[in-house]
Amino acid sequence: MQRIVLLALAILLAVPLGFFGVQMVRASDPYVKSVLSLTGDPIQGHAIFQINCAGCHGLEADGRVGPSLQAVSKRKSEYRLIRQVISGETPPMPKFQPSTQAMADLLSYLETL
Repeated sequence: MQRIVLLALAILLAVPLGFFGVQMVRASDPYVKSVLSLTGDPIQGHAIFQINCAGCHGLEADGRVGPSLQAVSKRKSEYRLIRQVISGETPPMPKFQPSTQAMADLLSYLETL
């Protein structure tokens, strides 16, 4: 019985600590850290979106070839949004790594949707 209690306690502690560890690794990524330290300009972000993203996500980010991005910042963390943009892990979305300021601007725009 005591083993089961200890195992349950270990699992209860491991889950939050594992999540915290993942968050620390994410936060230690130099590009992400730099982006998140900047203040984005949503007007510049809108221009970046129009040039690089609107072809697939629509002029109003309401979806075309790519999915709608309306309220995307409510569904995904800033880290996940950055990874989505720069990774190219979800074809047909291309890999795209804007400057850190441009990425901060794009995030700022996405938060307005």
